[in-house]
Amino acid sequence: MAKKAFITGITGQDGSFLAEFLLKKGYEVHGLIRRKSVENYDNLQAVLPNIVLVEGDLTDQISLNKAVKKIVPDEVYNLGALSFVGTSWTQPVQMTETTGIGVLRLLEAVKEYSPKAKFYQASSSEIFGNTHIVPQDENTPFRPISPYAIAKLYAYWMTVNYREAYGMYCSNGILFNHESERRGFEFVTRKITDGVARIKHGLLKEIRIGNLEAKRDWGYAPEYVEGMWMMLQHKDPDDFVLGTGETHSVREFVEEAFKLAGIDNYERYIVIDKKYLRPAEVPHLIANTEKAQRVLGWKATTRFKQLVKKMMDYDLKRIKSLKNSA
Repeated sequence: MAKKAFITGITGQDGSFLAEFLLKKGYEVHGLIRRKSVENYDNLQAVLPNIVLVEGDLTDQISLNKAVKKIVPDEVYNLGALSFVGTSWTQPVQMTETTGIGVLRLLEAVKEYSPKAKFYQASSSEIFGNTHIVPQDENTPFRPISPYAIAKLYAYWMTVNYREAYGMYCSNGILFNHESERRGFEFVTRKITDGVARIKHGLLKEIRIGNLEAKRDWGYAPEYVEGMWMMLQHKDPDDFVLGTGETHSVREFVEEAFKLAGIDNYERYIVIDKKYLRPAEVPHLIANTEKAQRVLGWKATTRFKQLVKKMMDYDLKRIKSLKNSA
């Protein structure tokens, strides 16, 4: 009998890659979707006929109860959140309701209606915040400095609490930045690759951006969703850091993207816009993944330049197609 997986955030980057991965593993895949005036299933086009979508919302306890009770999943992957850090400064209450308390609601639903299910919580490297310890691992103290990171830390500790208090199988994946051609356009990496592709094809004159010197540990999303699955196959629930162990600045990402597009003097196309600067900036995030490598056998294999190339190749082709069809 096929295992049943329940994924929140299934229409996003990670959710869609995870759905594809689990289907290949023979899972029956169910996904939580919010009712919107305009539905967007672009990331799921390849697998839409093979998954079951259930309406619900992380801010609505009744809908979560109904979904879990109906599915009775073997594995629950909570990838649903307001995932853009910048938004947390303008919508801190909504961020907390969805990204923080929403996890508590889902844990309650699982505890009541599918207590033997294995639960994965998508945590974030942002919870390390303004740490002075480099690199960061599972024992690094947390110092969150944005409403998003604080909500994620609340969710992290709730996941630990349900594991310890109720004996549930609950694991946190503390994932560092992971990108792909499915990344939302509001994220800096996709804003860059989409913008560079538009400049290349004469459809844009500049890219407005925030802090070029921010440094991040950037990996390739499909490898990270495999890591999520590997966590839930481990005998015991636990918390794991996933990342590449390399750090690069936003400026380096910009330089590489323009280089791949064959455009010189990138500086003339970049405009620093204060509205994209965060009130508090995380200085330096880089993962120590020794535990994940040792316990799970997981290791990121796509390096920084390979990642940028994958994203640039995709957006150059996409924008060329859009231009030709206009």
